[in-house]
Amino acid sequence: MILLCLVIFPLLCGILLLFTPAALARKLALAATVAELGLSAYALYVFKVNPGSDLLSANFPWIKSIGANIALSVDGISILMVLLTTFLTPFIVYSSFNHDYKNPSVFYSLVLFMQMALVGVFMAMDGFLFYIFWELALIPIWFICLLWGGENRAKVTFKFFVYTLAGSLFMLIGLIYLYQNSGIDGAEKSFAIDSLYAAGRSLSAEAQGFIFGAFFLAFAIKMPVFPFHTWQPDTYTTAPTAGTMLLSGIMLKMGTYGLIRWLLPLAPAGLAEWGSLAIGLSVFGIIYASCIAIVQKDFKRLIAYSSIAHVGLIAAGILTFTQQGITGGVVQMLSHGINVVGLFFIADIISRRTSTRRIDELGGIRNVAPQFSLLFLIVLLGSVALPFTNGFVGEFLLINGVYQYGAWTAAFAGLTVILGAVYMLRSYQGVMLGETNAITSSFSEISSSEKIILIPVVVLIIFFGVFPKPIIDIAEPAVRVLIEKYGTGI
Repeated sequence: MILLCLVIFPLLCGILLLFTPAALARKLALAATVAELGLSAYALYVFKVNPGSDLLSANFPWIKSIGANIALSVDGISILMVLLTTFLTPFIVYSSFNHDYKNPSVFYSLVLFMQMALVGVFMAMDGFLFYIFWELALIPIWFICLLWGGENRAKVTFKFFVYTLAGSLFMLIGLIYLYQNSGIDGAEKSFAIDSLYAAGRSLSAEAQGFIFGAFFLAFAIKMPVFPFHTWQPDTYTTAPTAGTMLLSGIMLKMGTYGLIRWLLPLAPAGLAEWGSLAIGLSVFGIIYASCIAIVQKDFKRLIAYSSIAHVGLIAAGILTFTQQGITGGVVQMLSHGINVVGLFFIADIISRRTSTRRIDELGGIRNVAPQFSLLFLIVLLGSVALPFTNGFVGEFLLINGVYQYGAWTAAFAGLTVILGAVYMLRSYQGVMLGETNAITSSFSEISSSEKIILIPVVVLIIFFGVFPKPIIDIAEPAVRVLIEKYGTGI
């Protein structure tokens, strides 16, 4: 079955990499991630031809005593998240070829282990299995940041680990509570997603409020949403570039996906009672993170804060439980993943060539690297949601969804466009424009290997900005089913 292969293949390749000579490790890792991308592309083909195909589901008994199964499936939302994961991972692996990592076999093995867990999170249709994959995704990235990170990495990664583990513990408590209340109408207790949905919706408003809080806390930390964000800037800045790309491009989507797949259908009464607070925190985080980004001197740290602002809008739109809000959230998850990986790769190029990320120490790079300047500008414009870029489509739908919840809330959420333009364009001005100096005068034009990463990113930014229909056509039916079956609004 395709879905089992999508999980097992990177796991086996990751184990194989542990015994691979260092000289071959990165080539094998790249080949494995490209093969995984091909497998996910085949899954998409099967999904479009026959969404109900047996090839796109798997359900085997696992721990019978507690009703936990190996249950995997995809719909229009999850197949897009799987594609995002398998598309970005080869680029992340290839971008790391510019760095000489100690123990590369272990490094690339951890990347593949993380890919396995991420794909599992997006396909799991069993609460216990979902939690296992959720926790498994944390372990590889923690080691990547701890072993290959920058200054103060031990302190920073410890904070990251404690934050995310604490959030996961609350989700585990919520899952156990739902499991204990499953088995409605004489059925056996089960961690099956439909069984947990039914259990959650049968609870009192007070109990659903507890479920909402437990799951939202886990997802809010992972995204992260204010005020659970404090681990993120330090971790993104300290992590090696490949680790930062994994965290920002894919891992934070676990939280936004969790809102759609688990939180909204589980606790409609909890959403009605506490959803306004969650949306308020998300919108406040947009403004807060944007203002902090404006005053940043470190370009990589600026991108980290911009990510908090973008994900705040995604969370707010999803929590409105509207067609436009959730569809916009899915589209923007894809767009943000592509754009932020491009931005962090650009930051890595600048850092490797100049040995600094401080904006005030740079300048004039456009004069000596015009091709790099153009590609950088297009990625930046996608990030600030210029019309005809991929960022515009998702943000338009998200703000539309938030407007249906409240006009004033949408007005404040929409500030992400203005504030994003301020900090991104100012950073571009400081890094790329003006006269060259002693640091940037010898800046070399981007190489062919770097173009292999940046040009596809730029093409996707423009293509999905002009023609977003393929993504929307895949996501909308699944969103419509979710709203018709479980939607209540807030």
